Amino acid sequence: MKIEKTITYFSEPGKENTRDCAEIAVQRAKELGLSTIVVASTGGYTAKIFFEAMKGTNLRLVVVAHAVGFSKPGVWEFDPSLAEELRAAGVVIVCGTHSLSGLERAISRNPKLGGSSRTEAIAEAFRRTVAIGMKVAVECVLIATDQGVISVSDEVMAVGGTIEGADTVVVIKPAHTAAFFDLQVREFVAMPRDR
Repeated sequence: MKIEKTITYFSEPGKENTRDCAEIAVQRAKELGLSTIVVASTGGYTAKIFFEAMKGTNLRLVVVAHAVGFSKPGVWEFDPSLAEELRAAGVVIVCGTHSLSGLERAISRNPKLGGSSRTEAIAEAFRRTVAIGMKVAVECVLIATDQGVISVSDEVMAVGGTIEGADTVVVIKPAHTAAFFDLQVREFVAMPRDR
């Protein structure tokens, strides 16, 4: 069977593509009959835009935020009042250690140990050959799967970005981090053309 569809390319990566990504992700998720959109959101900006774009649909929003302590020991970067509002509306918010770096960074950033790891090489390959948002989208799916909020048997729409906001939308067949090579990126829906 042959499938033809449109892929959106943004001239530049970044936050300014977030609203377009939300519209594109919702539209394609509906076309495919998907039930879940997984979105990366550090402070809540992207989560709020996707929540608004998904109102009135039967789509479920799963937000993956940085783990507590990612930027500063003991601090969660996500806006607590927004998290409360979103959870009250049925949005699932999960935090998790970055699957494609996590503990590895403690080793590679240590001046006594140094060097990159195989896991960081995989992350860097996504960042450099496809898009930073691709690495983020894949990682969020791994985290959400490991947290048990999405199933390995159902494709999801996954959204990532470059520093802030969203600029990459893909369809992914999930896997747990321990089964990383079972994960499949099945469609590119939107991404920045220049990284």
